Amino acid sequence: MEQFLLVTLNGLSLAGVYFLVASGLTLIFGLMRVITMAHGTMYLLGGYIGYVIARETGQWWLAILGSAAVVGLLGLFIHQVLIRRFQDDDMRVALITLGVSLIGADLMSAVFGGVAYQVPAPSAWMESISLPGVGAYPLARLLILALSIVIGILLWLLINRTRYGSIVRAGVDDSAMTAATGINIRLVFASIFVLGSALAAVAGVANGTLFPLLPGQDGVFLLYSLVVVIVGGMGSIAGAAVGAVLVGLISQFGLVFAPSYANVLTFALMVVVLAVRPQGILGRKTA
Repeated sequence: MEQFLLVTLNGLSLAGVYFLVASGLTLIFGLMRVITMAHGTMYLLGGYIGYVIARETGQWWLAILGSAAVVGLLGLFIHQVLIRRFQDDDMRVALITLGVSLIGADLMSAVFGGVAYQVPAPSAWMESISLPGVGAYPLARLLILALSIVIGILLWLLINRTRYGSIVRAGVDDSAMTAATGINIRLVFASIFVLGSALAAVAGVANGTLFPLLPGQDGVFLLYSLVVVIVGGMGSIAGAAVGAVLVGLISQFGLVFAPSYANVLTFALMVVVLAVRPQGILGRKTA
């Protein structure tokens, strides 16, 4: 039972990071229908920027805010300058963002090399606390999980309970009609791209606090965030949370009890969901 609870907590803390990455992707891919292959690059770049800020200032929260701001502005540049004119051409957008991803990966390798970096966190976070039935457990993992839950609730409220969220959802359903009401739909979509990119950066700092940042993680987290979005349902924040929990738990239990099949089980989940419910667990059916 102790091992079961420990693996469950590990899976949930990993799910928190997956959710932060996938929530940004579900906003861009699920709501805007923009296929961005540079989302993993945003994640890794955000982690590196957070590492530099935390190392120089000693302030973890400043690292979160600074990386989110820088990567959010980069996302705005990519959307407005590189892909806005081709937003309805899925193949061209995918190729452009793939090029951005490859260039970004090479530049990050040139600047940071192949060395592993870990984002410095407050010393109190490095302690362990005693949990019933589990024993000593790292406080940092619990705090990152709590951060992801808070961000998830705020995102859900933003999309489902605010005027801005109503405009976004209306723009997705019928952008021409929404623009006819006098709303600048281009500005709304640009803000979504900024928010999605910033969330990827926050995930980079959060995961970089728990595990080392390494070249190649951009592709890995892009792939897993796509799995989470597909399993949970495109455009659904709650679906991204459900998908992240399922992927996180299955991957961790797979690593413990069937390490040779851990990746197989994760992608088998996606195949089963697509076969039974193609729109995802909490996704909407499209006409």
